[in-house]
Amino acid sequence: MKKVLVADDTKNIRMLLTTCLESEGYNVITAKDGEEALEILKNGDVELAFIDIKMPLLSGTEVLRKIRSCGITTPVIIITAFATIKNAIECTKLGAVEYIQKPFTVKRVKSVLEKMIAEHEKTKENDTNNLINEIEKLIDDDNFIEALDMLKKSKVNPDDPRFYLLYYKIYDGLGDKEMSHKFLKAYKIFNEG
Repeated sequence: MKKVLVADDTKNIRMLLTTCLESEGYNVITAKDGEEALEILKNGDVELAFIDIKMPLLSGTEVLRKIRSCGITTPVIIITAFATIKNAIECTKLGAVEYIQKPFTVKRVKSVLEKMIAEHEKTKENDTNNLINEIEKLIDDDNFIEALDMLKKSKVNPDDPRFYLLYYKIYDGLGDKEMSHKFLKAYKIFNEG
């Protein structure tokens, strides 16, 4: 996750979060009200959002409700000085991934970021494992062209030796010994490292 939205009507909160996030390597975009936050989120290039519940023009809860109704799945962390169980439940039902009460510390923000990164990595690993299983099934069913097409269209990690093994199996199944040999060699190199 690299691009983060910070939406809060309090300038000091925006500055604190911006400084904290930029020190962690994030590119921060800020919004001073709910409508501005909604427009930024609708543009779709934000990977994480910190949104205050009480903002002018459009509340953070309404921003969350509107983006979810549009199918936008950006992880949202709600920040508020007015924490209530009702707000927490409502925001959780709308898909908020975390709820931070003001005043908060830089340590708390970093803790939330670490949790988000760990969950993101876990999800990414699960997605990778599911992709590999799906391609393996196609290979087992001798659907080599479809398996190759799926593998080429996917965003694979070039450091993951499992993908070289899949390419080897596909090209071997297609009878392309030269390509299968190259990928088997790459698999062995990456697997030993």
